[in-house]
Parts: sequence; C-alpha cells; structure tokens
Amino acid sequence: MGNHTGEFAALVTAVLWTVTALSFEQAAKSIGSLAVNILRLSLALVFYCLLSIIRNGHLFPTDIDLHGWVWLSVSGIIGFVLGDYCLFSAYALIGSRIANLLMALAPPLAALFGWMIVGEKLSLRGLLGMSITLFGIIIVVLRRPGNKFNFHYSAKGLLFGLGAAAGQAIGLVFSKFGMRNADPFTSSQIRVISGTIGFVLLFTILNKWSLLKPAFNQPSTLGFVSAGSFLGPFLGVSFSLMAIKYTTTGIASTIMALVPVLLIPPAIILLKEKVTWREILGSLIAVCGVALFFI
Repeated sequence: MGNHTGEFAALVTAVLWTVTALSFEQAAKSIGSLAVNILRLSLALVFYCLLSIIRNGHLFPTDIDLHGWVWLSVSGIIGFVLGDYCLFSAYALIGSRIANLLMALAPPLAALFGWMIVGEKLSLRGLLGMSITLFGIIIVVLRRPGNKFNFHYSAKGLLFGLGAAAGQAIGLVFSKFGMRNADPFTSSQIRVISGTIGFVLLFTILNKWSLLKPAFNQPSTLGFVSAGSFLGPFLGVSFSLMAIKYTTTGIASTIMALVPVLLIPPAIILLKEKVTWREILGSLIAVCGVALFFI
C-alpha cells in the first residue's frame, strides 16, 4: 500500500458501507431505525468479542488506557447513538441515496473539527481533492428536472441526514483523538460497546423493547441486519479507524463519502433505477478527486 494505507482503508470502508447502506435501508423500512440500530450493534459486539478472544485471549480490550476508553466511548455515543440513529431514520424517510448526499457534508465538517480538536493540517492537493470529490458527489445525487433542483423530500428526513453528517464527523475526530497508536479493531470494539450501552439505556428509558419483536418474525430482515452488521459496524468501522489513523480525518471522510457514487450500480441492477449522463459525469469527477489523494 506504500504511503497510502489510510486512503486505501478509506476506499475499502466506502465499499463496505455501500453494501451496508442497501442492507440497512431495507431493514429500517421493515422494523424501524431504532430496532435496526440496537440489533446491528449487538451483533457487531459479538463479532468483536469473538475476534478479541481469538487474538488476545480476552473478551474485552485490556491494552487501552483510560484516555482511550474515555474518548473512544464518547466517539461511540456520538457516532453510533446520535449520528447513526439520525442516519437510519433518514434511510427510512428519504432513502439511502439522498441520505448519503447529506453525508457528503461530513468531510468538510471532519476537516474543520480535526483542525480545531487535534490540530490537523491539509495540503493544497488534499483540499483540491476534497473539493473535486464533493463536487462530483453532489452532481451525482442532486437531480435537476427542468430548470429547478428537486428538493421534494421529507424535511424531517433531511434534518436527520444533516444530524448524521455532524455525528459522523465529530465521532471520527474523537476516535482519532482517543485511538492514538492503538489497534483499529480494538478501538472499534470500545466504540461499539459504548454505542450498545447507549441504545440499551435509550430503549429502557423510552420503553421501546417491544420494537424488536417484529424483527424475529422476519427472517429476511434479520438477514439484512446480520449482513449489514458484519460489513458495517464490524469491518467498515474498523477500516474507517484504520483510515483516520494513517491519514487526516478530512481526507478519509472525503473518500468514504463516495458511498452515493458506489450506490449507482446496485441501484441500476437491483433497484432498476435509471441513471443519467449527469450522474455518470459526477461519478467520474468524484473518482478523479479521489485519485488526487494517491498521486
């Protein structure tokens, strides 16, 4: 991977999150975003505990100091409980494509918070790559029928999407601050632990445990949640932490924001959507922007 370990990890994350978005969109429409969130984090925690036993002989991380536990836990609460709750609510209300358009706001927010919190700096080429990639993503996901842009989406869904972008950006920055030189998988496990505890408390306070019953009566929905849990909170989140460990949060977030572009092929093949030349052009521009990070 040369000197581009972080960039490659971010690209892998984008691919994993593309599959995850499709899986969780279907599940959220069937059983709701709250139920999907607690189920996916619980399953992901099982995966992490099994991996921890295999690698270290312990169920939970034992090699992370108090600084890491505190800030990675804060990151998990912000990223999973607040950010991902907003994201999955947006999936159910406006779909994964438009929700991931709003997630394109995460890179500039991550770069801003990265500069404010951990003192990160971006090169001119990095800023140019971010700008080109975000421009391409916006071209892909914004449609323009006639002479007016189409913003006919749920206002509540759009607000949830904005909340998700802010949650991801802040969560990634706190992850980098807490992780330092720790292993990405171990760091991710701490984030998932805090996220799971957060949702357990939320379900208990709101008395929402009954929301889980429909999921166990729908094998196909459980299949979507299981696949999404393995590829998203387990593999995807771990690769995202690997990305921010080896490159800046702004660059990593920009590459990870390719998800709406990567959603185009499955949208054509699986969902039978029509793709315009405008979307193809936007995809090419976004890919060119990402390519700048590897030059």
